[in-house]
Amino acid sequence: MIPDTEALPTVDTPWPVSLLSTKIKGWIERLGAVWVEGEITQWGVSGGTVYGKLKDLDVDATVSFTIWSSVRSRVPADLGQGARVVALVKPNYWVKGGTLTMQVLEMRHVGLGDLLERLERLRQKLRAEGLFDASRKKALPFLPAVVGLVTGKDSDAEKDVLRNAQLRWPAVEFRVAHAAVQGDRAVTEVIAAIRRLDSDPEVDVIIVARGGGDFQNLLVFSDEALVRAASDAVTPLVSAIGHENDRPLLDDVADLRASTPTDAAKRVVPDVAEEMSRVQQARARIGMRLTSRISTEIDKIEQLRTRPVLSSGDWIIDTRSDELGRWVGRSRELVELRLERSQATVGELASRLRALSPQATLDRGYAIAQMPDGSVLRTADDATVGGALTLTLARGSVGAEVTSTSPERASALSPTTPDSEQPRSNGSSKGRITQ
Repeated sequence: MIPDTEALPTVDTPWPVSLLSTKIKGWIERLGAVWVEGEITQWGVSGGTVYGKLKDLDVDATVSFTIWSSVRSRVPADLGQGARVVALVKPNYWVKGGTLTMQVLEMRHVGLGDLLERLERLRQKLRAEGLFDASRKKALPFLPAVVGLVTGKDSDAEKDVLRNAQLRWPAVEFRVAHAAVQGDRAVTEVIAAIRRLDSDPEVDVIIVARGGGDFQNLLVFSDEALVRAASDAVTPLVSAIGHENDRPLLDDVADLRASTPTDAAKRVVPDVAEEMSRVQQARARIGMRLTSRISTEIDKIEQLRTRPVLSSGDWIIDTRSDELGRWVGRSRELVELRLERSQATVGELASRLRALSPQATLDRGYAIAQMPDGSVLRTADDATVGGALTLTLARGSVGAEVTSTSPERASALSPTTPDSEQPRSNGSSKGRITQ
């Protein structure tokens, strides 16, 4: 019984497998030929036919492809695993095996200009984020105790780093983390190796090394995820990818870029012989400078000791003794002069004091008349006839009685009498008095 291909299958009228396969083949072939871009992750040749796999550049998606011998002659001869390509493919469903594969009609490398443009855009993006700033770069230790190495297993890069490092400093220790350095597993394995070594507290510095290769093989080390993982590492990281002219993005974000794996070993591990030579040279220079300094100071001391001023110290005492004698003599003269001037001043003041003293006035024959209440008689009007007075003389005092007063005539003094001779302050009466 021939099944109806137009009717939908049911449990009573199912389709045979061949019909299902035929319908699948028909639907797939309707897609036609399309251009796709991806990375070759598998490349094998059998009987002139190439069997491989093509992986998406951003997500985890893979398809199988076949290049028949008739088409292979038209594709570039250097195509292989790790190459980034664009291909014109036509879906082909193999009914007998129930497998889907892409028949390649044309395949070529991705244009170098396109790759460089994408790489440059990513470079500018990371630079704008500050991942390339010099302030982020960490200094390498002078003598690392343990060096972490991320490289391919049994690779020339691994041998170069280990051999040159051990030649320079035999005691250096390495922690090697092997990882694929090209292909679809390279990015994830290198990131995992960097993080594993970065988390090891004994590792002082990490070297990521790979030998030379073509531009596309080194694109792994320009992957954004790998570059960001290297930037996040706390341990100082050295990039040693390819040769001098190769410049993946990992070089820009690393704390130090080495031109080759051999150069990385020389930059990270100091040369013990060279360092010992520097130490010896430094010690020799220090010894020479110290000897020269001591000799110079000894010569200075000898010169000072031979000077006349230091050969005999008596001159200091003699000089100071004469100077001290001069100052003593000068001080004696000044004291005597000061005393003479002071004596003269005291004599002058004493004379003036004696001249102004009331006793001097009394000594010249004047007397001081005092009333019974003790007040000084200053004018004749203050005296009363018959009143008693006390006269103070130069020597002693006497009592007196007022018999008469003549205020105007008796109190007048001679105009020729000096002012100092006038008894202004004694209040003496010129009236006639009797004892």
